[in-house]
Amino acid sequence: MIAEAGFERHAQSAPRPVSPTEERNPRTRDIDVVSTADMVRMITDEDAAVIAAVRAAHPRIVEAVDLAVEGIRAGGRVHYVGSGTSGRMGLLDAAELLPTYGVGEEMFVPHLAGGLGAFKKAVEGAEDDADAGAALVSDVGPADMVFGIAASGNTPYVGGALDMGRSRGARTVLLASNPFALLAPKADVPILVNTGPEAITGSTRMKAGTAQKMVLNTFSTAVMVRLGKTYSNLMVEVLATNAKLRRRLVRLLTQATDLEPDVCENALAATDGDLRAALVMLVAGVDRSTAFAALAATPGTSVRDALSRLGVPPASPR
Repeated sequence: MIAEAGFERHAQSAPRPVSPTEERNPRTRDIDVVSTADMVRMITDEDAAVIAAVRAAHPRIVEAVDLAVEGIRAGGRVHYVGSGTSGRMGLLDAAELLPTYGVGEEMFVPHLAGGLGAFKKAVEGAEDDADAGAALVSDVGPADMVFGIAASGNTPYVGGALDMGRSRGARTVLLASNPFALLAPKADVPILVNTGPEAITGSTRMKAGTAQKMVLNTFSTAVMVRLGKTYSNLMVEVLATNAKLRRRLVRLLTQATDLEPDVCENALAATDGDLRAALVMLVAGVDRSTAFAALAATPGTSVRDALSRLGVPPASPR
């Protein structure tokens, strides 16, 4: 046996090593005969190990964030590519950026093997089509990032996309739960989160999927913060598409300024619901036109940039 960071892996005679996610977990062999309480404990005990595995991958996540920010600032986009659960995680992460940060496919583009229909029902054989993965990113360039997601780290569809990305000079990242991932050499930044065998053998929607969600949340959130999409830890580009989100805008302003809700509502009304402009107005004590001008001074100006331009020192928000 070969000991690997929290799990044991049997040596394989085949030239293609089996992913640890496919190994049988010795800690859950009795999962079908124990009490429900013990079953749930087994599953959650396995999940608890994911946090440490993701933390161990921090240096690689940092590399990926910095590359993505550099590329997006140069006009590039991040392309998530995956199949099955992995592809769905990428699709979910990209979809959630629009209401949260006002960012859509101009920055993050998800690609799921088999198309959007595969989100609800698996498309057989789609993950084995390397040519289809390559075709999806055939127009990327040096400022773009191809971010492959594959629990096993061996999915041909993802491999095809990574190969195409590299051939066109794009940055490449692989997120996998296999430290022996065959696709790792195709990635400039391999993020190999060692989650070990699943509670149910091969069910990568479990620990591997949880790790993917954590890494993608961390990656995309860090990219948004670096791009000035927050003020302190407050979201400032929320799309207020319903009453709940409109109330959130007022609450965000009160949290950032410590002013009364009616004052914040008036500022929002004055800026036609533009949270960033309202925040600059309230913090800097300027009128609407001055706030908008400060935010529009240069492309990508953040709230902090605008406040600095207006002479407001970079003190921590309330």
